[in-house]
Amino acid sequence: MTKRKNYFFKVVVLVFGISFLLLPFSSYATAASKKLVLADVGWDSVQVHNRIAGFIMEHGYGYKVEYMPGETIPLFAGLARGDIDINMEVWIANQKEAYDKAIKAGQVVDLGSNFPDSWQGWLVPTYVIKGDAKRGIKPMAPDLRSISDLPKYWKLFKDPEDPSKGIFYNSVPGWECTKINTKKLKAYGLDKYYNDFITGSDAALNGSMAGAYKKGKPWLGYYWAPTWPLGKYDMAPIEEPPYDKKVWDENYGCEYPSVRVNIVVNASLQKRAPEIVEFLKNYETTQAMANKFLAYMREKKAKKEDAALWFLKNYKDLWSGWVPESIAKKVNAASP
Repeated sequence: MTKRKNYFFKVVVLVFGISFLLLPFSSYATAASKKLVLADVGWDSVQVHNRIAGFIMEHGYGYKVEYMPGETIPLFAGLARGDIDINMEVWIANQKEAYDKAIKAGQVVDLGSNFPDSWQGWLVPTYVIKGDAKRGIKPMAPDLRSISDLPKYWKLFKDPEDPSKGIFYNSVPGWECTKINTKKLKAYGLDKYYNDFITGSDAALNGSMAGAYKKGKPWLGYYWAPTWPLGKYDMAPIEEPPYDKKVWDENYGCEYPSVRVNIVVNASLQKRAPEIVEFLKNYETTQAMANKFLAYMREKKAKKEDAALWFLKNYKDLWSGWVPESIAKKVNAASP
């Protein structure tokens, strides 16, 4: 009996020891499974949406949240691979090839619209066309309406570095829309009249618009909504031929297709965090809401985290409907 007891005691000690050694690894696995990575693409609206969702996921659901900075296409590739879990703003038309491929392969799942009323295209300050009596600005191009009017107005938008052409302010290197805009200039024959100026960052792009607007000067370029500049400045879209899929696929010589800005997640999230998938399916805002929190950021010189808290405070009735009541209570308790 003594030998049996000793043997049993040794087995118990061995099992306990192995369990003790494995405990840190088990805890790490649990912690790792509770981490969510969001694509922190390089513009303000998605970064604020990330932090709205991130605050809810951290304080309501108990997840650790990380924000992965980068550009549109590389981050979407990371989403498809599983390095990134969530992208809160996939502008589908701007990365359609990568999006279609990942959807077809079952790598990602589209959870629906973040905001259904977004826009992108080419524009000028409204005072360029209509003037602004309060600022003493007379109309500079009163009949400027469409792409076909731009050749005769290139001198109005003269490039300071190359006075033989006008200047078109394109978007940021690495963004798919930047490549599209370059091809649009060629499709419309505008590359003969305008230089394609690719700005180094979103800040440089909106800075060029803001600088011209404050001085009452002409400006021609690409932008999108929701954004703080389009919430603050009165801008007029330049008309393009109606969207035609055949033309779009050939040379992009028409207006951007209806903008779909959707929340897309890695497919594995459905099993790893079904409650988060359900929450994100319910998550939907509007362009007007985004313009407001972006304007708040600009006016108050607030951080993205501050704008997220401002949203949670001012749209409590909205976001409380995205989550169960018990989760909403935890989020409210954590909000300042």
